[in-house]
Amino acid sequence: MDLFDRLQEQTQSVRLPLFAVTVTAAAQVNTPLIAILHWHGFRRATPLVLPGVEIAPRAVPGSAVQIDAPWHSVEAVDAMLLDAAWQFGAWEMERIERRGCNVMGASAAETLACRQAFGDYGNEVPRDERLVDGANDRDDLMQLAARRGYLRWLFRPVKGGLWQALDEPDDTLDADGGRHPPCPVKPHPHPSRTRTVYRLGAVHRILLPH
Repeated sequence: MDLFDRLQEQTQSVRLPLFAVTVTAAAQVNTPLIAILHWHGFRRATPLVLPGVEIAPRAVPGSAVQIDAPWHSVEAVDAMLLDAAWQFGAWEMERIERRGCNVMGASAAETLACRQAFGDYGNEVPRDERLVDGANDRDDLMQLAARRGYLRWLFRPVKGGLWQALDEPDDTLDADGGRHPPCPVKPHPHPSRTRTVYRLGAVHRILLPH
């Protein structure tokens, strides 16, 4: 089963629109990847009903999925993510690369970004309300990333996602907001850079103002 199939299975199970998909890897080849599906939806924090008291709903927690497929290069992960982002109708896919935060001079913001890339959002909200954790090695991988650095990929799905409701122009999309494989965009050679953006969508017509 490839990444697109894994993510599609999750969307069919949860039945909520997706806001974004992130995939994070420690900067060490053949380590598991952690995919997090960020849902757009709210639920009641408790089934308790109190007369005259309105209990505010809370955001639906994200879903963490561990992907154990081997990878030997950043380009190989790019190719897998490009395929999934293409089929989900994303306009673009972003990859960022960050150093480890357990190094001299690393800031608190770097530490927070590393933790959040692996789905750790602190202790303000109970863990099970932030993330439905299906990634057994997530904490160990986060510690490895703190030492070695990490990469994080992000795309925003149109098919099955929040962005389908916006009806933004993209002439590459099918009626359901997705695209048929294969993805025509190929991975770039992996240079030493902090951010790479792959453009997937396109507009082939002249857009006139309303």
